[in-house]
Amino acid sequence: MAELRRRFNVGYALAPKKRQSFIQPSLVDRAAERGIDLVPIDLDAPLSSQGPFHCIIHKLSGKPWRSQLEQFSAANPSVPIVDPPESIERLHNRISMLQFVSELSISPDRRESLGVPNQIVIYDKAALVDVGAVDSLRFPLIAKPLVADGSARSHKMAIVHHPRGLLEQKPPVVLQEFVNHGGVIFKVYVVGDLVRCVKRKSLPDVCEEKLEMLQGSVSFSQISNLTADSKNGENAMIEEAEMPPLGFVTEVGRGLRLAMGLHLFNFDMIRDAKLGDRYLVIDINYFPGYAKMPSYEIALADFFHSIISKNPEIAHARREEQEQEGERTGGE
Repeated sequence: MAELRRRFNVGYALAPKKRQSFIQPSLVDRAAERGIDLVPIDLDAPLSSQGPFHCIIHKLSGKPWRSQLEQFSAANPSVPIVDPPESIERLHNRISMLQFVSELSISPDRRESLGVPNQIVIYDKAALVDVGAVDSLRFPLIAKPLVADGSARSHKMAIVHHPRGLLEQKPPVVLQEFVNHGGVIFKVYVVGDLVRCVKRKSLPDVCEEKLEMLQGSVSFSQISNLTADSKNGENAMIEEAEMPPLGFVTEVGRGLRLAMGLHLFNFDMIRDAKLGDRYLVIDINYFPGYAKMPSYEIALADFFHSIISKNPEIAHARREEQEQEGERTGGE
């Protein structure tokens, strides 16, 4: 199929750290091959004075930026914004994000089932002192900040082995039952219609017999900070872990994409060690670290090409271009 002859601009508005990790030369080159130029948006200048853009991708928040996007969309209604701020905001709350999972319907003929861990949210310190407030949950627990806005604080978590460990947490905090899952987590990346799953090391299982001997809580910001350095045995465990069925993962990924109205996200999923066909989504992240996804350059360049091509004005121009090309070659 012939590519678009015109070149198209995808404007990106990203924090410096995100820009550095995402806008790799390999992505820039791959997009350029598809006729797409990745153009940085100047955050110190009005968005309306920049461009032209045929698509905008972003991972910024705040009222000033949202106002700029609204003004730009009003003046350029055919230019897709990936993704709408109002759709992204629900992922900034660890309770509301998982409601999408709870409301998702999986095909009844599948062996696999989907859910979320039992969890509650604690808004004040007094509730942490009241052991009865967490009677509905079984230890150990994962304590996560309620707000998931990408800040350093939002990544600070803890595994709580004993009620005394609750006193070390800072509300508002989400308390989520820890489910043994074989020390392997499935990171599922979604890029438009593409759904891709990879395996990663996770927290080790907790033996119930040893739980009574564990006290307090252990803080961590990344799995690698809590587990030991990878050893041959751990690598082998990850390699041997069975991947979830592709059809199931794809159904979940596309279902969440439609429910959330988002194009770029990933979700962390675990397999319940006691119930082999039971999967639990424990987190959803907007615009994740795609550079960690195999062949991310191809996936993102194809996505940019696809979403730009769906613009009615561009699709019409493309048809005219193809007709002209047909007339030219036909006359030769």
